[in-house]
Order: sequence, then structure tokens, then C-alpha cells
Amino acid sequence: MDIDKLFKVPKLPVGSKRKLPDNPTPEILKKLRLDEQANSHTPSESMVQATAAKSRRATMEDGPEDDMDASFAPGGDADYYAEEDEDGRFYGGGLTSEQKQILSIFERAEGEGAQDEPEEVTITSIRRTLLRFERAVNKNQDQRSKYPDDPSKFIDSEADLDSAIKAMLPLAQSPGLAYPEIVRSGAISLLVGLLSHENVDIVIDAVEAFHELTDEEVGDEGDEEEQGEFQAALKVLVEALVQNSVLELLVDNLPRLNESEESDRQGVFHIIGVFENVLGFNPDLSVQLVSKTKMMNWLLERIQSRTHDENRSYAAELLSILLQDSAPNRQELGKKDGVEAILKVLSQFRRRDPVDADEMEFMENLFDALCSALSEPEIKSLFLASEGVDLMVLIMKENLESKSRSIKTLDYAMSGSAGSELCSNFVDALGLKTLFSAFMGKASKKQKITAPASEDTSHILGIISSLLSNLTSDSTDRIRLLAKFVENNYEKVDKLLEIRENTYSRLRVVDAEIEAEKKMLAEEVANSPDDDDLLYLRRLDGGLFTLQTLDYILAWIAMEDDGVRAHIIQMLERKSLTLRDVVKTLRVYYDNVEVDYSAEGKATGGVAGMSQKEILENLITFIEECS
Repeated sequence: MDIDKLFKVPKLPVGSKRKLPDNPTPEILKKLRLDEQANSHTPSESMVQATAAKSRRATMEDGPEDDMDASFAPGGDADYYAEEDEDGRFYGGGLTSEQKQILSIFERAEGEGAQDEPEEVTITSIRRTLLRFERAVNKNQDQRSKYPDDPSKFIDSEADLDSAIKAMLPLAQSPGLAYPEIVRSGAISLLVGLLSHENVDIVIDAVEAFHELTDEEVGDEGDEEEQGEFQAALKVLVEALVQNSVLELLVDNLPRLNESEESDRQGVFHIIGVFENVLGFNPDLSVQLVSKTKMMNWLLERIQSRTHDENRSYAAELLSILLQDSAPNRQELGKKDGVEAILKVLSQFRRRDPVDADEMEFMENLFDALCSALSEPEIKSLFLASEGVDLMVLIMKENLESKSRSIKTLDYAMSGSAGSELCSNFVDALGLKTLFSAFMGKASKKQKITAPASEDTSHILGIISSLLSNLTSDSTDRIRLLAKFVENNYEKVDKLLEIRENTYSRLRVVDAEIEAEKKMLAEEVANSPDDDDLLYLRRLDGGLFTLQTLDYILAWIAMEDDGVRAHIIQMLERKSLTLRDVVKTLRVYYDNVEVDYSAEGKATGGVAGMSQKEILENLITFIEECS
């Protein structure tokens, strides 16, 4: 294309302008008159060109649009020449004609959507939604009973029922209004009844509705008053669900769902989510869920799946929730061989780390579930019989993500008087070497040397404390334990004192904050016993718990070995401390230990069959005599 053709000054009209002579003859005047009469109705070409040239001089030449070269428009823009501003400059949208048409369709659709504003949730709209749902349920039931063998007769009513269930989901945004009305109208009974529907898709719809209605996050968005209103409404709903046996029906539907299908897989996810929501609102229902259903069996089977997915991880989380604060559920786990099942799954992480964050959470939930279960003496026995101690020691040897969790599990397993046999088994499994290597931050040649995390250190100290409390006096296992503190010029004792110094410094900061707060509040209100308990818990979190464990260990080894005691006294003097500082910590520990009068409160194979409080009393007496 020749650009010069577009931007050029149009040529002036070409032609000779006739001039009259100075003395025109009559013939010339007559001829001129005849020409003017012939052209009186149509302007001459010369006049048109002259007029155009006069009006467009020094401007861009205007040509017919059909003559314009379309290839000049960038990207084939359909509106490049059509869209212009006030000054005549072309901008275009950069779209072809087809793209312009598509965009126009979307703009019209968005315009229509913007006009359809969501209906405000009122008691009238709620009742209208519930009435539509009730009619859809009744119509579907009627047509299914009339034409049980002809799906074409009831497929339309099933589609209407699907829409009616989904229309109930927005009701979760106004629980204060909607939930009491759902229960009062009987819609909750109809919705629960749909869990027995022949069509699995309808069951999945109902499950999704339960999951949305019981979601506690909906009530977290408002202020305190709105949250209180939500909790009251949710209580009404949950009680109605439990009365209609929703827990049992949900569990019964788990085998019906085929997780190879995406919709069924989402259905399983929502069922577990309903349980989590309900238990989050009322943890006491966990016992009913386990005792009256086959939920425990399903969970144990699900976590042993060969392939990992989101539902497997969610199943492990729910298992951890069920065992967290329920002794009956823990015992039920033992009856279902749950300890063996959990250990079998955890053995997969002995040689490898989880592949992603989801599998990492899965592993942590299983360890947490096992730690919760180990609070029961019966589970400790099953853990020992299933060679759980040996597995945890093997996991400790590997510098993997599961190492810290295995240390924590051993701390829970070996604690208390019921952990005596596990302590002996730990020593027999050569756990002392692995334990103290982790304590000192040592590793094998193939592993990177790293200092133990603070949480790991706390659990390692807990294991050492349990060993000193539970291993029988003068036994070979106890002698092997005490020898660890003597070897390498008391390096383990020095490590204990080093941790003690750091912990004590951290605790002093917390104590200073507490004293400052007490002075500020002293003039306003007097401290109550509950306040003192809260302050003690705060001190425990601030380092007092670790300090108590450290001084408990130092007192034990000082009483057991004269060389260790002399070394401790020498090292404390360098910090201007004495054994009386250890006694001071132990007295606080002693004053806050609850007396256990049960049969399990007495050690069966520990130190002289004494309770923890009796051991502390004897340690304090001995250290005071030495200081």
C-alpha cells in the first residue's frame, strides 16, 4: 500500500477557465448563454471539484470506505476505522468481528445477571423455599411409588427435587432465621429421610446441604451477638439431626459411595465434614458416633488405602478428633486392632518423607491419634505387643520428618506407671544410644548434624524422666541408663545444665511480666484461685514445665551417683547457684501434682512401687540433706 496516497493534498481540478475577450462579439455571448442553460440543473464537474478542493485543502483525502485497504487495520480490527474520538483519531478495540460478537454476547449476559440481584433472606422467603422443597419431595415420592419401574415418569420430579435441595443452601447465611424454621416445619426430617433415597445423587445433594448448614465458619463472620445467635440456632439444628439418627444414616451411606467417581468422592468428603462440624459443636457426640455406628471400622480401613488422596487424609483427621478426649473411643480402637493398623501405616514413613503437604498432615494426624490413644493403659499394652517401641526406635534413627513424631509418641507411651514395661523394652531395643544422640544433636556420618528442636528436647527429657521413674532399682537397664550420664566426662549432665540455664532465663521473663500485671490489677480486683491456676498454666508454658523436668532428672542422677552429684554442684556454683535452687523448683512441682489413688497410680514395676508425689518427696528430702 502506498502511504503517500492516503496523506496527500488533493490535486486541484484540472481544466481551462474560459475568459471573455475585451470586446466579445454577439456570437460569443449567445454561445455562452446556451451553455449555462444546458447545465442549470446539474453542477458541472469542474464546480464540484473546485468546491471539494476549497473545503478540504490541506486535509487528509476522504475516499469511499469500500476503497480503503482493510489490511491496514492492526490485527484485522473490525472497528479500527469505525471508532474515533472527537478529533477524528482512530483507536479501535483490537478485536475482529467475530471476537466483537462474542464479547457482545457476554456483556449482554452480564447485564442480565447484574439485574437479577439475590433475594433478601426473610422469614417469608425461607418458608417459600421450604414449601417448594416439601412439595418436591412429596411429588418425587408419589411418582416413584406409582412408576417404580419407569424412570422416565419420575426423572423430571427428581430434577426438581435436586433444584429444591440446592435452593436450601443459601439458608445457611441466615441461621438465626432459617434453622428454627427448618426444624419447626419438619423439613429437617424430610432432608434426613433423603439419605435413604434410591438415587445416590439425591443422597449426595442432601449430604452437601447438611455440610453447609452445620458449617461453623458461617457464624464466625459476625459480631459477638450474631455468633451467640448462630450458636443457639445451630444447637437446635444439631439436636434435631441427632434425634432423626443422621449420624447412623450418614455412616450407612459410606459403603454406597464409589470414590472412583468424582461426585461420590465429594459425597464422602462432605460426610466426614458433617461429622467434623457436629463434633466441633458438641464433642460428646463422638462416643455416640463410635458406639452406635461402624465409623471406627470404616476409618481404620480407609487410612490403610494403598493410594493417598484427600479423603484418606480427612479420615485420619477425623480419627484423631474421635480419640482426642474420649477414653471409650480409645478402648474401642484397641478392640478393633486399631493400634496395629496405625503402626502398619506409619511404618511407610520409616524410609521416606511424605510426598506433599497433604500427606504430611495425614502422617501427623495418625501420630496424634496414636499419642491420644496411649493415654490408656490398655493401649500401652497393645502398643508393646505390636512392637510399637521397636518401630519408633527405628524411625528415630532416620533423620526424616517422622523422627520428631516418633520421639513424641515414645514420650506418651513410656509416661506414667503403666509405661514400665515399655521403658524396659526401649532399653532392650537399644533406644538409649539413639535417644542420647538426638539429645546431644549428634548423627551418623550419612546424616547432617542438627540441634534438636525445642519440642523434641522437651519430649526427650520426658522420656528420660520416665526411664528414671519406671526402671527398677539396681536393674541392668537402670545401670545402663545412669552410665550414659557418666560417660565422656559428664557431657550429658553439662547439656542438661545448659538447657536449664536457657529455660530459666526464659521463665524469668515470663515471671516479670506476670508480676507487672499483678501490680496493675492489684488495686482493681483481688486474685481468685482460678486466676492463680491460670497464672500457673502460663508459667508452665513459659518454661516452668521444662525446668521441672530438668530438675527432676538432675535430682535423680545426683542421688544415684556421687560423681554426677559432685559435678552438678561444681557446675551450679559457676553460675552462683546451688542444689537449693533445684529443690525450690521441685517443691513447686510437688505442690501441684495431683494424688492418684487408683490402682494405676502405683507403679507396678517402677521404683519401689511409689507414686510420682512420693518420689518427689523423697528426692526433695535427699537433695536438702546434700545442700
